[in-house]
Amino acid sequence: MRNILITGGAGFIGTEVTRLAVAAGHRVTIFDNLSPQVHGEDPTFAPLAGAAFIRGDINDREALAEAIAGVDTIVHLAAETGTGQSMYEIDHYYRVNVQGTALLFDLLVNSRHSVGNFILASSRSVYGEGAYICRTCDAGGVRRFPDARTAEQLADHKWDPPCPQCGAATAPTATREDDPTSPASIYAATKLSQEDLTRVACTSMKIAHAILRFQNVFGEGQSLTNPYTGILSIFSTRLRLGLPLPIFEDGEESRDFVHVDDVAMAVLRCIEQPSPQGILMNVGSGRPTSVLEVARLLARIMGSAIEPHVTGEYRLGDIRHNFAAIAELERVTGFVPGVSLEAGLRRFVKWVQTQPIPEDQLDRANAELRSRKLMA
Repeated sequence: MRNILITGGAGFIGTEVTRLAVAAGHRVTIFDNLSPQVHGEDPTFAPLAGAAFIRGDINDREALAEAIAGVDTIVHLAAETGTGQSMYEIDHYYRVNVQGTALLFDLLVNSRHSVGNFILASSRSVYGEGAYICRTCDAGGVRRFPDARTAEQLADHKWDPPCPQCGAATAPTATREDDPTSPASIYAATKLSQEDLTRVACTSMKIAHAILRFQNVFGEGQSLTNPYTGILSIFSTRLRLGLPLPIFEDGEESRDFVHVDDVAMAVLRCIEQPSPQGILMNVGSGRPTSVLEVARLLARIMGSAIEPHVTGEYRLGDIRHNFAAIAELERVTGFVPGVSLEAGLRRFVKWVQTQPIPEDQLDRANAELRSRKLMA
């Protein structure tokens, strides 16, 4: 049995990790501030039987010191996650994501603790545009890593990044853990900083550690009130309200959608199989799906006649394509994600239909981005 602290454990992914960990016989303490953006304006939280709950902020030194006492494993999920919002709430994202992680390690290095395993929830966003193939440079195909698209490229609707060497068209390919990182948003930059802190601190303190780069996680329990993250939850609310589904760019931008069950199982494997030398792994389905395709599939499953419409609008900091190479996940943990996109969406929709219909906040969030010249 392990004594596990899950920061951000009252959230979407943390709730599922808690369920699996408790079912496996582990003792879990959840540490969470119940942010209104995620949990609503008047949040309440009842932990799963077998788990304890401490309400506290990740930058509250006293509360965090109480939380880490007696634990041997930390799963660090607490973070702000909105790509667009991060571009104008820079100090807040830095304090929560980077300073909060630094405080965790500061407490560990300056105390007598029992932590021997640390698991960080990172993000596919650290890659930026990720990996592409250029067949003009070489008929066999050369892996290229384009820079973030510029405001000028986006304004000209040049959606797909060209080869950085020859300027020719490229095609996305699976991004590997050893590919270069190139954050395109403040959020992504904070996640990469978390990775560096984790690797350096855990190595120096001889703490086993796993850095997991999550792809686009979806599923039951996802926040329906946060307008800055989770396109499937945003779209499901608009479909229930009979509102149109606006799709950025040309709708062909793609993401790697992975069900929360698979993500939580990957975390559990890392809890139960510590990596003394440290490990870095993608956690995704390994399959790209366009935003337009997933919006249409969601509408069909929800029985809606609303057809998603492409707006041609764009957000600075968004990437065009990214999907994961997941061979390392299978090699290290023996686990392969198994919930298909359609099966996961059917489960998600069934759950959504049991929830109160929240107020749609997408238009307000987009208006905020436009006012700051981060969306056009």
